[in-house]
Amino acid sequence: MNHKTKSLIFKTLNVLPNALGYGIYHQLQKFLNRNSVNFKIKTNDRSFKEAMIILEKEGIDLEEKTVLELGSGWAPIIPYFFTHFADVSRVSTYDINEHYDSKTIAKLNAYYKEHYKINIASESGKYALPSNVKYYPKTNLADSSIRLNEHIDLVFSRFVLEHIPPEDLLKIHQSFAKILPKSAHILHMISPSDHRAYNDSSLSYYDFLKYSAEEWKQQHTKFDYHNRLRLPNYLEIFEKAGYEVVSLDYDTCEKDSEKYRKFKELTLHKDFQHYTEEEVLAGSINVLLKLK
Repeated sequence: MNHKTKSLIFKTLNVLPNALGYGIYHQLQKFLNRNSVNFKIKTNDRSFKEAMIILEKEGIDLEEKTVLELGSGWAPIIPYFFTHFADVSRVSTYDINEHYDSKTIAKLNAYYKEHYKINIASESGKYALPSNVKYYPKTNLADSSIRLNEHIDLVFSRFVLEHIPPEDLLKIHQSFAKILPKSAHILHMISPSDHRAYNDSSLSYYDFLKYSAEEWKQQHTKFDYHNRLRLPNYLEIFEKAGYEVVSLDYDTCEKDSEKYRKFKELTLHKDFQHYTEEEVLAGSINVLLKLK
């Protein structure tokens, strides 16, 4: 589905009452994702392996540890990777929305049985999850009153932070600073590019940086929100919340690439003109944090 069609659908849903709009949105996503489980497993696998390389480089061993996943996606793909291939004892997933789908989880379990020869021992319940995978939907970790019922060793997110408003990002990390043990680490994988370009090759990965804040509000909705933060913005939020950067890496844009050519054709809005070119172009950000 191209971004213009998707945007029209989201803008239509956006004028509906929240319960109705989100209800239709979830049914639409379930329909669109019905045959994409294998693809999502493969893309998550790449991210998981990349995460493990980062953690191993810093000497962080997850065996018998507990992971908090920030943002759930549509199935417990990342929790399964951590529990089965990193030997963590437990993964607790928190999301402000409720995205899990029992049919998708059943397909995920079937994939594990066929490809990894692993039988997922599921418990009874709405989603029949394994006992060491816990799901906490409709939970806003930006709420300072939130308390965790477990010791967390690692917070992990994959392509989630770009969809959270900046003020909530700060509150979430301030909350983590209060409730996580001093020894805990946070590993974020962030995709700061214009996601519309993934489905429309005519767009630059930085197209949304040509809009003012007010103009960008007219381009998207709560269903496809992107905060457009650049690398320095994220680092400033982490610093303000009391975290230090243990490791940081990100993609650069080759100057002889089509991606760079499209970027140079853009006129950046004045809100983004004070950044260096490297700060604007930094993509696929991986940042490992620890409390100061």
